Amino acid sequence: MKVFSIKLIEIRNQSAVFMLSGLTSSPELQTLLFPFFIFIYAMALAGNSLLIFTICTCRKLHTPMYFLLINLSLVNVFSISVTTPKLLQTLWTHRKIISFYGCIAQVYLFIWLLVTELLILTCMAFDRYAAICQPLRYTNIMRKEVCVSIATGVWVIGMINSAVHAGLVLQLSFCNSNIINHFFCDLPPLLKLSCSDTSLNETMAFVADVVFGISSCGLTLTSYCFILRAIFRIHSTEGKKKAFSTCSSHLIVVSFYFSTVIYTYIRPTSVYSLDKDKVISLLYSVVPPVVNPVIYSLRNKEVKDSLKAIIGEAVNVLNR
Repeated sequence: MKVFSIKLIEIRNQSAVFMLSGLTSSPELQTLLFPFFIFIYAMALAGNSLLIFTICTCRKLHTPMYFLLINLSLVNVFSISVTTPKLLQTLWTHRKIISFYGCIAQVYLFIWLLVTELLILTCMAFDRYAAICQPLRYTNIMRKEVCVSIATGVWVIGMINSAVHAGLVLQLSFCNSNIINHFFCDLPPLLKLSCSDTSLNETMAFVADVVFGISSCGLTLTSYCFILRAIFRIHSTEGKKKAFSTCSSHLIVVSFYFSTVIYTYIRPTSVYSLDKDKVISLLYSVVPPVVNPVIYSLRNKEVKDSLKAIIGEAVNVLNR
């Protein structure tokens, strides 16, 4: 049995490449999907960039919640830029080759941003807990140095975790086939493809999913249990509506994101259904960067008012 073995000493070999199966093998369907994903990518970049610009421009949005939201938008811009450009290339040129270095880079960057987003969403839930359940202590709990430390910490933790997984993938061998049944290099299809013992990789992936996925989800849901309890204690209907409106959009994002990530990474490779998992991976790799700016702007009065003010100023400048 011929072994397609990619080891650290063989990386310079020109045959050390992978083939991505992509979303579909139909050239006609690929041609139809290309403008769709171009539109999705452009919307994600424009929406998140506009949200970042709005928050940075408007002083009334210079609060801990919006500082964390800037970090979330940055993660969204980077994460969709890790996967979508290569997807667009394969849809347009039908060239599905990706180098070994390119594949490992995708694994590293995507897992880094994935874990960072999970942690940011958890921190955002804690911020809402502090604002609603501890309003008198909120400014002290979420003071500037704490926010900066939190943001730095989640990016560094995500980086270290990703380095562990990428390093373990470098130790694997790949037999018979170098075709990855996915539209980008994700950890599950790579482990499925390998002929090496992937038990250590799967164990580390399971541990990471428990620590960063299930635990973060548990902390987030716990925060919202306290938040809901505090909201129900508010006597005025207007007060309840205002408090819930600040949390409902975040709860939608959290529920959607955590469920798909935990489902994908907690299972052993033996039970992966890669064709079905392609669709699920779209739900946490492509959809959130597009949906998040819409949810956090259209469902947020402060952001909408700030956007209207910026647009109004721009119109006035153009009319002069």
